Amino acid sequence: MNRIDLQSRITAVQERIAAAARRAGRAPAAVTLVAVSKTHGPEEVAAAYACGLRIFGENRVEEAGPKTGAVAALVAPAPAPAWHMIGTVQSRKAAEVLPWAAMVHSVDSVKLAGRLSRFCVEAGRELPILLEVNVSGELSKHGFRPEELPGSLEAIAALPGLHLQGLMTMAPIADDPEDVRPVFARLRGLRDTLAACYPQLDLRHLSMGMTDDFEVAIEEGATMVRVGRAIFGERQEFSC
Repeated sequence: MNRIDLQSRITAVQERIAAAARRAGRAPAAVTLVAVSKTHGPEEVAAAYACGLRIFGENRVEEAGPKTGAVAALVAPAPAPAWHMIGTVQSRKAAEVLPWAAMVHSVDSVKLAGRLSRFCVEAGRELPILLEVNVSGELSKHGFRPEELPGSLEAIAALPGLHLQGLMTMAPIADDPEDVRPVFARLRGLRDTLAACYPQLDLRHLSMGMTDDFEVAIEEGATMVRVGRAIFGERQEFSC
């Protein structure tokens, strides 16, 4: 994809985000775009960076490590972009996330949170995290069941080195985005209930919505949307 087409795609997504936010009576700046760059190479990410994007999302640890370093070299001397881990993290690979991730959206167990906490303490850093919630109940999806959240949230919030900042969900695939609106509304309701019960916690973020449904997610309160295909096009083969 050439730079003009990429810039056009990015601008179109940003305009759709702004319009959805305004429909919901929200400021466009309240919604953060995470450009999902999985399977796309460093040169494409660097081109998107040159078009103004600053936050990218990866879902495979083994792909992200080499890619983040390559992108940093390509955009230097400008500051490197921020990278968010949005995919499933196996507990045994938790240490591999820390060198590059500015945030992990997909903490789906107390065990994983404990592993991340341990490595954060060893590294002397704090890691913002979101708890992944399986709102739809699909067996193929990862995440906490909604009824598990109160106890799990308390346990995770007490762990050193982690800064719990909200919730994330993956909606079911649907032809009509309106079909998944209840999923987003329920995650917002869960967050609001938890925030009322635990006012000492910072649960500012709702990471929900992707290429096919991010506008509905924003209307239901998303503060972060994870958009890949609308920016980069279809997935490609990327080898480390």
